[in-house]
Amino acid sequence: MDNYRILTEPVNGGMSGLAKASADWRRLAHNVESLARTAGVPMMAMVKADAYGHGMVPAARVAAEAGADRLGVVTLKEAWQLRQSAGLEAVPVMAFFFAPEQPGLAEVVGAGIDLGVSSLAQLEAAAAAGDRAGTPARIHLKGDTGMSRGGVAEHEWELAAEAAAKHQAAGSVVVAGAWSHLACADEIGHPANAAQKAAFERFLSAVSAAGLAPEVRHLANSAALISDPETRYDLVRPGIALYGYNPVPQFPVDLQPVVEVRSQVMSVKRLPAGSGISYGHTHILERDTNVALVPLGYADGIPRAASNKAEVYLAGKRRRVLGRICMDQFTVDCGDDPVKPGEPVVLIGAGEQHPDADDWAAWAGTIPNDVLTGLGARIPRLWNRGLD
Repeated sequence: MDNYRILTEPVNGGMSGLAKASADWRRLAHNVESLARTAGVPMMAMVKADAYGHGMVPAARVAAEAGADRLGVVTLKEAWQLRQSAGLEAVPVMAFFFAPEQPGLAEVVGAGIDLGVSSLAQLEAAAAAGDRAGTPARIHLKGDTGMSRGGVAEHEWELAAEAAAKHQAAGSVVVAGAWSHLACADEIGHPANAAQKAAFERFLSAVSAAGLAPEVRHLANSAALISDPETRYDLVRPGIALYGYNPVPQFPVDLQPVVEVRSQVMSVKRLPAGSGISYGHTHILERDTNVALVPLGYADGIPRAASNKAEVYLAGKRRRVLGRICMDQFTVDCGDDPVKPGEPVVLIGAGEQHPDADDWAAWAGTIPNDVLTGLGARIPRLWNRGLD
């Protein structure tokens, strides 16, 4: 993988000296290649939400160089930023969301950015934007197959497909894709999975009956890509798996966590038994203890819900967070160990003893996607030569 560009620029802010999130370009490239082998079909790498907190533009460059055929984002702003970034000018990009009256739609269409279309109103807006741009809008028509969120409702599939066919015949749009999204792909055996796959086939039949032949049909997210070959069709859309986390661990795949989050001990004090720790005194020391202060908190995306449960790696071992995690800081139980200010603290790491985003998700009662995308702006993102 030595031919991949080494990216070392800060993605988000400068070095504060208190913390950093270091992303390893080699690990992301490895995950792209591993998932591509598993899928056996082209890949749209999801780099929305600042590439799940990792830094959108560097992640997109690495993913494209590692073999991702397309890039997926949510907003037009994200798509435009990718289209204008060096090295990504020719990589196909799809924006999932836009408002029918959103300014700049014609410019986005003129830049060749694909649009997700989830309603008749969006279809009409895309067609009008194609007319203004003087080039057909490339659209991916989305059917709601049971997520009950975005997508054309089933009773309007025929109407939407026929309207799209008319606009395509008029040169206003090109129906480049037909797609949907799974609600329960990470719950193996959930009845919604079979129901949605059957519904997607009905949606594709409606699209075909209108005379449309999309370039790609796509349904699979990370969980479906890994666990269900029937969902892969012509294109897969991995998200969290790209960044090293498997949402269906009962189906092993070779993935490596891409980012490490590190801070340092700001101060250490010896506190006597009976001392209450942090807001609300939700932890009372049972014995005299060395307590380390770490200068990160929920304003930095460290989940408050993980208070009194989370662990960090400090001075050679995992150590528990004591008391409530505050906006800017939290405390760590160091027992009788002589921990010193300035010692490194690993919150999310790549080593076997380090906590990872799965651990934080379990402590906070959420998912690793939430943990990673929640990392705050005060933590600079750096891409480096490796975490090993």
